[in-house]
Amino acid sequence: MPDQSLRLMAVHAHPDDESSKGAATMAKYTSEGHRVRVVTCTGGERGDILNPRLEGDAEILRDLPGYRRREMAEAARALGIEHVWLGFVDSGLPEGDPLPPLPEGCFALEPLEVPVGALVRQIREFQPHVMTCYDENGGYPHPDHIMAHKVAVAAYEAAADPDAYPEAGPAWAVQKLYYDISFSLARIEAVHTAMQERGLSSPFEEWFERRRDRPRRPATARVRCAEHFPARDAALRAHATQIDPDGFFFQVPRDVEAETWPYEEFELARSRVGTPEGLEDDLFAGVRPGGAEVPVGRGKVGS
Repeated sequence: MPDQSLRLMAVHAHPDDESSKGAATMAKYTSEGHRVRVVTCTGGERGDILNPRLEGDAEILRDLPGYRRREMAEAARALGIEHVWLGFVDSGLPEGDPLPPLPEGCFALEPLEVPVGALVRQIREFQPHVMTCYDENGGYPHPDHIMAHKVAVAAYEAAADPDAYPEAGPAWAVQKLYYDISFSLARIEAVHTAMQERGLSSPFEEWFERRRDRPRRPATARVRCAEHFPARDAALRAHATQIDPDGFFFQVPRDVEAETWPYEEFELARSRVGTPEGLEDDLFAGVRPGGAEVPVGRGKVGS
């Protein structure tokens, strides 16, 4: 019997990004029998240990990249997703004034056509109906997040072009590309206000005050997924080196969150099946299960 499930691919920069951005939506779709594959562009090799309980842990310090790979596997199990590594090296987050140069050989310095070709191969193999990625600012200005945006958008286009990367397999036209904006100012404001109204201390007060004047992304899709917040939280906790269990992610009571903001938001960036009117409640709305028509070839990225 043919596979009747729909397929979603989410492109992320580092292990743990998938668990803080759109995770409950992915868990919802896998629970409904659809296939979800996360593509992680780097191994998070230059990440720090952000959980104070694990600072100085000798086992972790001996092999942080290997430890993060095991964390990613556990997070994938919590969400019910498939996972692949794109195979590039974490660029790190440069700090200082002036900023230091990025390390040689890192993801953000790769010629664009190299990671695009790698992602095109993944798209053509998995054949997703829908993709998600970061916006042009990377969600926040980490060089790997900005690069992940560029790679995902370019691969969305190139995967459908039969003349681009012919070695990566037959062309496949992803029907919709969304920016994941689920960690939005609107969400933070709503939860922050709800906690204040209940007389609770909000972990977002300082965070919100620093960012309240930033431009807000226009959500075009809102996926209700509160029942999958526990899976999201389990995935977050799986990334123990990166997530402080006493940090702000876990300081909002889940009943308050579910009542105030029971969904995750996305912004439709590209579509081959038209632009819907109004706010969507399903990223798969309007897709053709058999796939979209492959456009006429245009040539390889960078050619």
